[in-house]
Amino acid sequence: MLLRSSSAPAPASLRDTDGYLPLARYGALGDGRAVVLSGADGSIDWWCVPNMDSPPLFDRLLDAGQGGYFAITPAEPFTSEQRYRDDSNVLETIFTTATGRAKLVESLNSGTAGRLPWAELARRVEGLDGRVAFTLTLRFGRRADTVSPYFARAGGHDVFHVGAVLGLVRCSDNVAIERQGDEGIDGWIAVGPGERATIGIVAGADEPLVVPTIEAVDERIDLSDKEWRDWTQRLHCVGDHRATAIRSALALKLLLYSPSGAIVAAATTSLPERIGGNKNWDYRYAWIRDAGYTIKAFLRIGALGEAKAGFTWLLKRLGEGAPRVCYTLAGDRVPDERRVDLPGYRGSQPVVAGNLATNQHQHGIYGDIFETAERFVACGNILDSTSAETLSHLADQCADRWRQKDAGIWELEEVQHYTMSKISCWQALERAVELADAGQLPTTCRDRWARERDRIMDWIGEHCWSEERGAYLCYPGADGLDASLALAVRFRFDGQDRLARTLDAIDRELGAGAYHYRYTGMDKEEGCFLACTFWMVEARAILGQHDRAAAAFDAAMAGLADGVGILPEMIDPKTHEYLGNLPQGLSHLALIQAIATLNGTQL
Repeated sequence: MLLRSSSAPAPASLRDTDGYLPLARYGALGDGRAVVLSGADGSIDWWCVPNMDSPPLFDRLLDAGQGGYFAITPAEPFTSEQRYRDDSNVLETIFTTATGRAKLVESLNSGTAGRLPWAELARRVEGLDGRVAFTLTLRFGRRADTVSPYFARAGGHDVFHVGAVLGLVRCSDNVAIERQGDEGIDGWIAVGPGERATIGIVAGADEPLVVPTIEAVDERIDLSDKEWRDWTQRLHCVGDHRATAIRSALALKLLLYSPSGAIVAAATTSLPERIGGNKNWDYRYAWIRDAGYTIKAFLRIGALGEAKAGFTWLLKRLGEGAPRVCYTLAGDRVPDERRVDLPGYRGSQPVVAGNLATNQHQHGIYGDIFETAERFVACGNILDSTSAETLSHLADQCADRWRQKDAGIWELEEVQHYTMSKISCWQALERAVELADAGQLPTTCRDRWARERDRIMDWIGEHCWSEERGAYLCYPGADGLDASLALAVRFRFDGQDRLARTLDAIDRELGAGAYHYRYTGMDKEEGCFLACTFWMVEARAILGQHDRAAAAFDAAMAGLADGVGILPEMIDPKTHEYLGNLPQGLSHLALIQAIATLNGTQL
């Protein structure tokens, strides 16, 4: 029975007047190759097919007026509650209307042997109480009007084409399709108690297309759920905040690109660090820094397969020549940044593809690489001779280059003698010495590394410490502070007294409510950086300030309560509005490290 046609007035919306949904109202789906963002109103607004760094099939996230999306939304006013199934990346949204309740279950499906060799998005509507009618609207993105989607008949099926992407929409018999054309599909669904309807999209790019039955697509929703739960059960997440740690582990798993082992920094591009601002970046690439930190987080929770895959990818890139700040998911050079002619999230310009960091040098990569290698070995694993040779050459390079200026951890245009960069060089050589002493690296240059390490320590103490400020400065002679210096505690940098005083200074000068800005002056340009706050929590816990660390952690988590566990890069400290790209790997891995340290597990 048709309760409402697709041409009926739209229901009350969770969106603003321009059609944008708050970022906190999105959940993420993934299959080890791509990530989907699905809103609490039943609209999928972001999906790059087939890979995370491919052009988007749905891009309403960046163009509410003309962007592509796939919405299954109640046909009358509703409230909704979005949540994940326990220990899973299968997402559920409960819709309540005046006539009943229904559940939308969503998955980017996998199979019994892991990731499917095609993209398969599955959406199931289940009736709970009464009767609920849904409108179905599917519009393909036009990639800033560089492609024009169309349908073509092939093999008895209507195949959609969007550039190189081709695919099928598969539906159960009780899904009514009212209109299908090149611009998209309109239809409706109505379910009562115990009734269900399933819609799936099967897609690929420049490859043969598999045509599964809708029954098989539906069955793989629950199969995927089981695969996620089997994975989480093997993790070493115990103690307080276990569910939060598991949720962040699942988010990090979404960011591991399984074909290569690369770890993407975030699954989106151009989401603003301040609404209406111009600090909008493409994070759909693999940074040495983010990969190293994520590998350590995987090691800490016992996800050895993921840690090994990421570490192997990292070492292969390093063995190919001088290390870059970031790489494509295939391991190539990241393309230079270019503008994309889209309005941007809530009018925030520019929308970009590519990243400027590809041309930078950051000393931090040395510390990140060697800390990752040391953690890998500390967990009982072994380096091969080729990897050991690669690392030895990098230690020599660090020993030669540490006196140079660089772009710093925050990838700044002004090259400077950033304190955190010098600490990262110290960290690299300290870990290199430890690895050599453990028989994991050749000892030929071991003593040279030790001498340079000590010179770096002396240089930092002479040039970067300010007794007047009671803190390490952002760089020698600077007025400002840098919240990333909280990481130096984990790195075991100094006698801890100066670091403890630095943490207090960071709280005083960079703190805003429960959160922290990255460095001095950022309160005028962007939100607070979530990873910095969790680094502060971890640092205080390591220094024995457990009660203070626990209180800071609880305050930070309280401000994130509106979401479903998918963290952005930043947050507005006053409104708690999510800012920046998401899911953001640095935020999730910093949260995992903070929880593990609060629980007293081994570093």
